[in-house]
Amino acid sequence: MPPTVVLAQAASEAEKPAGAAPGGAAAPVKVVASFSILGDLVKQVGGPLVAVDLLVGPNADMHAFQPSPADSKKLAGAKLVVINGLGLEGWVERMTKASGYTGPVVVAAKGLKPIAKPKEKGHDHDHGHGHDHGKDDPHAWQSVGNVKLYVANIRDGLAAVDPANKATYAANADAYLKQLDALDRDIKAAFEGVPKDRRQVITAHQAFRYYGAAYGIEFRGAKGVTEESEPSAREIADLIKLIKKEKVRALFVENTSNRRLLDRIAQETDAKVGGTLFSDALSDATGPAPTYIDMMRANTKALADALKG
Repeated sequence: MPPTVVLAQAASEAEKPAGAAPGGAAAPVKVVASFSILGDLVKQVGGPLVAVDLLVGPNADMHAFQPSPADSKKLAGAKLVVINGLGLEGWVERMTKASGYTGPVVVAAKGLKPIAKPKEKGHDHDHGHGHDHGKDDPHAWQSVGNVKLYVANIRDGLAAVDPANKATYAANADAYLKQLDALDRDIKAAFEGVPKDRRQVITAHQAFRYYGAAYGIEFRGAKGVTEESEPSAREIADLIKLIKKEKVRALFVENTSNRRLLDRIAQETDAKVGGTLFSDALSDATGPAPTYIDMMRANTKALADALKG
C-alpha cells in the first residue's frame, strides 16, 4: 500500500482564507477522494490549487461501491489520494495496486478515537452490502470535532505534495476550522430544551453514532431499510414494539436508502418520518446539502424540528 501522509496537529485560526491561487500558471494538484464528503473537505482546504475527482459521487451509496477500471484510471493520474480510513475503503489497497498508483494516501480519520461498532441483535451494522468495516464505526465525519482533525490531515497531505503552497493550504484550513467551530456551537444550541427522554431517533442504518455522541442524541439503526434487502415480518414487529415501548418520536430515511419501510412503520406507531438525513453522501449542487457544512445544518434542522415536535 502507498505511504500514508498523516500529521494530525491542530490548526490555528485565521481571519480570512487565502482563496486565490498564486499568480503562477502551475496546473492544479490532482486529488482523488473516495467519496463526496471528503471531496468537499479537500476543496475547502485546497481551493483553486486542487482539482478533485471522486470515486463515489453525491447521493451515491459508499458502502455499495465496487471499483471499476475507470476508477483505477483516476488513481493512476492523481498526485494525492484521500480516504476516510477506519475500514470504510476495504478495497483501497488492491485498487491502488491495480492502478499502479504509488503516491501518498491521506487517511483523513487518522488520529481520532473511534467508536466501536454496536453489536445489538437485530440491527444492520454492515449495511447489507457484504462490506465488513471491522470493529470500528467508520462514520466519524458525523461529528464536527472529528472533521476538524480530517481538515488538519488533509491540509498536511496537500502541503506534503505541494510544499510551495503550504502557506495557502494552512490559511484556507484555518478559515474553514473557524467555520466548523461556529457550526459545532450552532448544532449544540439547536437541541437546547429537548428533554433527554425525547432524544431518540431511528434511522435506516447506524451511520449517526458519532453525531449522537457529540450532540446527545440516541440513534438506533432499523435493520432492512436499504434498497438491497427487506426485513422480515418479525423484524418489523420487533421494531414497532421498540418504538412504542420507548416512545421514539422520529424516524428518518437517508439519502442513499429506501423510505418505504419507515412510512409503513410510522402508520402503526406515533412516530413520524421526519424527512431525509444525509449520512454517507452529500446532495448534488441543487439539493440542500452540497457541502459538508450544508449537510450538517440540514441534518440538524430536520432532527431538531422532529424532536421538538
